[in-house]
Amino acid sequence: MIKRYPAEERYSADHGWLKSWFTYSFANHYDPDNLNFGPMRVLNDDIIAPSRGFGAHPHQEMEIVTVVLSGQLQHEDSTGERAVTTWGGIQRMTAGTGVVHSEVNPSPTEEVRSLQMWFLPEEDGLPPSYEKTEFHLDELKDQLLPVVSKRYADGKTVAGIHQDLTIYLSELTEGRQIEFSQEPGRKVFVFVLEGSMNIQDVELKRRDSARITDITSLTLSASEMCRFMLIDLPAN
Repeated sequence: MIKRYPAEERYSADHGWLKSWFTYSFANHYDPDNLNFGPMRVLNDDIIAPSRGFGAHPHQEMEIVTVVLSGQLQHEDSTGERAVTTWGGIQRMTAGTGVVHSEVNPSPTEEVRSLQMWFLPEEDGLPPSYEKTEFHLDELKDQLLPVVSKRYADGKTVAGIHQDLTIYLSELTEGRQIEFSQEPGRKVFVFVLEGSMNIQDVELKRRDSARITDITSLTLSASEMCRFMLIDLPAN
């Protein structure tokens, strides 16, 4: 089954310095029918104003992945890690037994747009850790490029994660299509970053998402140039 979630139906919050669109229940927004998809618990589509951001705050027992779509995002945490990420970079943080971190926009003039995702780990009690990797933008074209994965992690271009999942990014040329297959009993989540696409006969537009179950083979085609994210997830 392929279930489409239109972009305009996401819950949105405007705090002036921060604009957010939530894919799942988050913060003060609670929907008991939309808490997670497998181990995927959060997908926030954020715009952070220049020289603003999230001050130091704690996390625990969560795998946190951030994809910067434009601008710059500066990370600092209680383990001593510090990094600035732009488009082409991935941040993965294991909150584990507890970590304090901050995420701010270091630019005085340019806003930053990012996706932040939270996943439940395979096990609790892990030591906190942070990882930044960078992928090659030209490798997105007309293929699924793994950028976060337990299976394919190499510590350079593919960040590791403590969950049996893989996050792919792709930039599909208009008129092209690619195939994706997975093992029975797993789930697929798709999120359109730019453009529009079709999964089988379901059309997705910019910032639409799809949750897919009980299908092991997918055909993804671009009705125009399309940049998207696909996540291969376990059932639970």
